[in-house]
Amino acid sequence: MKPEFDIICMGMALIDSIVKGFDPTPISASGYRAEEGSLNIGGEAVNEAIAAAKLGMKTGILCHLGMDPAGDMVVSALEKCGVDTNLVIRSTDHPTPVTTMLVNDDGSRMSVTNRSHKYNFRPDQYIDRISGTKAIILGSLFRAPFDDDGIVRSVLSEAKKRGILVFADTKIPNFKDLKLSDLADCFSLIDYITPNEDEAKFFTGKDDPDEMADIFLRTGVKNVIIKLGSQGCFFKNNDCSVSLPAHDIEAIDATGAGDNFIAGFASEILRGSTLEKALSFGNACGAICTTAIGAGTALRNREQVEQFLKGV
Repeated sequence: MKPEFDIICMGMALIDSIVKGFDPTPISASGYRAEEGSLNIGGEAVNEAIAAAKLGMKTGILCHLGMDPAGDMVVSALEKCGVDTNLVIRSTDHPTPVTTMLVNDDGSRMSVTNRSHKYNFRPDQYIDRISGTKAIILGSLFRAPFDDDGIVRSVLSEAKKRGILVFADTKIPNFKDLKLSDLADCFSLIDYITPNEDEAKFFTGKDDPDEMADIFLRTGVKNVIIKLGSQGCFFKNNDCSVSLPAHDIEAIDATGAGDNFIAGFASEILRGSTLEKALSFGNACGAICTTAIGAGTALRNREQVEQFLKGV
């Protein structure tokens, strides 16, 4: 039977309240100013699903949303971008998470999470829903809902039984004290893992991307991509390594750049592109993302990325 989806993105869905140009100097006892503020849908699974859909992939999303206006906003935006929302789980168990993002002038950012980020659904209870896809993207290993060894193992084992390609991003844990070894037994089931430089340092204790990648490879993961921000990205598996420089752009907001990267990379792998082309394409998707406020604002379609790569 032909797969129903090219990609199903799994993980966190939320609202980002983005404050850009925050001025820490108070104007009154409790009043502060900022350059601008906006509400954007976010969460790793959401960002990745929107990017993949814009790039022409038939995309679904498996996530949890509350029965609240924030959840309605996420569903509406997903559908507007062409993401199939039939796999979305909605309940009154807990509200849709809201993250406050403080974005600096150079595009760097800090985030404030709350307890609603801690409570999430059990994706292993809905594992039958991923059967009709070519690939899955786990939005955030080491954060809910993928901060539990049993849940991760159940989802990935079922994916591999069905011949589904597995892409996994990582995040530094925020509500659990986790180390690489806590989930490492699951890594042999992952085809591509994509930590950024800070995450790779946190999990490996190394500063050199080559050494970081080696530690991940020793867990059994097949391919490692270290996202290096303004320095580009570094790929390594047991056969080869590849370094790609970053694009020379003026970054406005780095929110979601890594999510756009993995969506772009995965989409090109599924199209049958070479490793080098897929890495270059993902790199470009991440760069384009940073040129506007919000994770899903700047990227429009595959043609835009191709033109960007040509320097047009």
